[in-house]
Amino acid sequence: MDESLNAYLVRPDPRDPRLTQRVRGIDHTGATIETGVVVERALTIFLNGQEIVTAMTINDYPEYLALGYLLNQNMLQPADVVTGVDYDEELAVVVVRTERATNYEQKLKKKVQTSGCAQGTVFGDLMEVIETARLPATELRTSWLYALTSRINTTPSLYLEAGAIHGCVLARRDRPLVYIEDVGRHNAVDKIAGWMFREQVTADDKIFYTTGRLTSEMVIKTVRMGIPILVSRSGFTAWGVELARKAHLTLIGRARGKRFVALAGEDRIVFDQDLAYVEEEGAKHRRKAAVHDD
Repeated sequence: MDESLNAYLVRPDPRDPRLTQRVRGIDHTGATIETGVVVERALTIFLNGQEIVTAMTINDYPEYLALGYLLNQNMLQPADVVTGVDYDEELAVVVVRTERATNYEQKLKKKVQTSGCAQGTVFGDLMEVIETARLPATELRTSWLYALTSRINTTPSLYLEAGAIHGCVLARRDRPLVYIEDVGRHNAVDKIAGWMFREQVTADDKIFYTTGRLTSEMVIKTVRMGIPILVSRSGFTAWGVELARKAHLTLIGRARGKRFVALAGEDRIVFDQDLAYVEEEGAKHRRKAAVHDD
């Protein structure tokens, strides 16, 4: 096995039979083909006795997804004592229990549909996190960025196996720690947040990488997790950039091969990499966002 894969604490397993299935069809020539497609399932999340949401997910880490979703919606607090996380595969339900009594009936009425794939949702009061954000001024070396994106692109994944999926990675410097995929990028973000909560991982020296667009949702969730650097191979939205600047988040997009664009936190980037030694992205690992308008 590639030694770089051993460095991951969590990473995709494209061989997991639960996550894809083979489907027969025809191609553009009319020839019969068989291809792999991602399997999505409904998962209902409860907090104590209250039903919160039903998410469409590949359902590989339901406990992480439930914890992270509740954290990123400000329904679960970092200081909360979680007394149980119970997943029932047959019922497709996960219940998170806390010592603190909870009731979010009113909060559930105030929600905003996001631009994310698979219909993400954030609740109105989450915008307040931007105004109170105090992210550390963590530096980002370009040598870390190039090494990190190269390792992520060459890691076996469901995307390379079947496509139709987003990936998110938690990293420290040039080392990817956790690589999570899902049909919606918001699910992948939430699963990493849930992993960090369960493993009590600090955020101040971490980098968050996503294959999806740098939208307001992505910025808000990254800031809420306390991660100071957000990187994507895709592009930006204007509101995402505005919020990143307000929160003092380093925001880098279109990171592919030798190229990247930074639209927030530019002063924290250290240009220590000689570009003559950086390879362009190979066609095999090029994703749907590989063509843009620059």
